[in-house]
Amino acid sequence: MTPVQPQSVKELEVVARRMRRNILTMISRANSGHPGGSLSSVEIVTALYFNIMKHNPADCTWPERDRFVLSKGHAAPLLYAVLAEWGYISVEELSTLRQIDSRLQGHTECRLVPGIEMSAGALGQGLSFSIGVALAARLNNEKHHVYTLLGDGECDEGQVWEAAMAAAHYKLDNLTAIIDNNGIQLDGRNRDIMNIEPLAPKWAAFGWYVIEADGHSFKELIDAFHKAGQIKGQPAVVIAHTVKGKGVSFMENNPDWHGKAPTPEELGRALRELE
Repeated sequence: MTPVQPQSVKELEVVARRMRRNILTMISRANSGHPGGSLSSVEIVTALYFNIMKHNPADCTWPERDRFVLSKGHAAPLLYAVLAEWGYISVEELSTLRQIDSRLQGHTECRLVPGIEMSAGALGQGLSFSIGVALAARLNNEKHHVYTLLGDGECDEGQVWEAAMAAAHYKLDNLTAIIDNNGIQLDGRNRDIMNIEPLAPKWAAFGWYVIEADGHSFKELIDAFHKAGQIKGQPAVVIAHTVKGKGVSFMENNPDWHGKAPTPEELGRALRELE
């Protein structure tokens, strides 16, 4: 399959708004899930799937596809929403989130859902997994790229930094990490729990090429991903500055919405804001 044709910023914004509505609707219906970190990464994932990555919904095992790894696996509704946009799964199936016997569980399961590259669970695993995928591509002389989305709170995990060292050591220029840098994790603000700043100098010190971008600007994100793809001899990281709960006024920058489902009344209010 040829690379995805670029979409205009206006078209991407329409898709992002629809994805936010689907994310909130499925979480509310399940009465369980993680809206804050799903909403903060919508533009990141939309830009990748609609403008950057090579992928084929008709053949999710296409060898030449770029790989997207959701390391912050609790943001599964985000990935389900974009897969539904492309027809990997149906929009109707989104309503089964977290139900017994559903394929769409609270963390992604690669054996059940087409388009999922890694089963998620414990935080900190995705970058290590992605290094294995990137190394395998090099050994097999394959040209696909690996994109890995991590949470900023996830960067509390020591394994993230072990993986960061390994990726730089092996000069994995077919790997791009993206940090959803929204400043909030489960129990509050990162700076109060485990301050990871200054984040950009840390990644640079570990041997990565660092790019910073507004995580809600399609132009900045697309430019950042293009630049990351051109870096040779070292992995690249895009630090995307985002807003937790982006798009819904009462969820934005509010730690309470890390892992709480909106009530039907709250869902109605949120959907009206996203019209």
